[in-house]
Amino acid sequence: MEHDTLSDVLRTVRLRSAFFFHVACTGKWAAEAPPSREIARAIMPGTEHVMEYHVVTHGECWAAIVGEPPLRLATGDLVMLPHGDAHVVSSAPGMRAPMPPEALEMLKSAPRPFRMTYGAPSGKPATTLVCGFIGCDLRPFNPLIATLPRLLHLPASGGSTISEQFMRLAVQETAAARPGSEALLERMSEMMFVDAVCRHVEMLPKESTGWLAGLRDRHVGRALALLHESPAKDWTLEELGSQAGLSRSALHERFVALVGQPPMQYLAQWRMQLASRLLRESQASVVSVALAVGYESEAAFSRAFKRLVGESPSVWRRATAQA
Repeated sequence: MEHDTLSDVLRTVRLRSAFFFHVACTGKWAAEAPPSREIARAIMPGTEHVMEYHVVTHGECWAAIVGEPPLRLATGDLVMLPHGDAHVVSSAPGMRAPMPPEALEMLKSAPRPFRMTYGAPSGKPATTLVCGFIGCDLRPFNPLIATLPRLLHLPASGGSTISEQFMRLAVQETAAARPGSEALLERMSEMMFVDAVCRHVEMLPKESTGWLAGLRDRHVGRALALLHESPAKDWTLEELGSQAGLSRSALHERFVALVGQPPMQYLAQWRMQLASRLLRESQASVVSVALAVGYESEAAFSRAFKRLVGESPSVWRRATAQA
């Protein structure tokens, strides 16, 4: 079985979810979220990058990145903001409603999961949604996020998708209020993100470029799998091309065209991502980390790490421990 490169990346960038909330909307309404970098510290302390998602559990609405054309959503649809853009969800296109400052304090202190209401104060909601946040690391190297669209829309599919199952489970678990429900739904929202990425890959046009398109390519995908399977190996472009089924020059050209950088540069950056996880999650010495990711000396590793991250491994380790 080919090495699962996507799962490898998702594990290494520490994918995790925060709380979720229910939104009930009546009449004319709009809810606007600022860029996630402005609320990340309050929503998910210690998390470098935060993405928001919305699943329509009933009715329909519109979603748009601020300044971009709106998209119509129906029951069962999922929309994610992988790059953390400011966005609006509303009853009609073109509406705006900047989030008031007090809303951030409410997000920080309200019991979870919690409910929000927009529009008329009474009456049966015309539209309901389940919304939440998913976090991950961007540094030193996260090849996935950059290759995702700013707004990822996945339509309902007859109740068979994980997002639709999550939608039903969120409604049931919130009503039942069982012990453990919050943790259950957090884990399922992570599954929903992974499923959304997998579905997105399946829907990519043949002419697509980017890291995900590289995964899907027969030769580049094989090369990526090999690099992820044995990142500490002393790879040469000749050997990598031979095992991927292309000549040295052909692999270099195809890899750059799809992934956007040469294979050896990609390997160097992926090694730094693996090293950052070891530095954060273990007590291993810097020299042990260097050897584990394919460097023959601590000095060579430290130079490469500082060149990419901007700090030495020991300084970065202390900073992340305090975050």
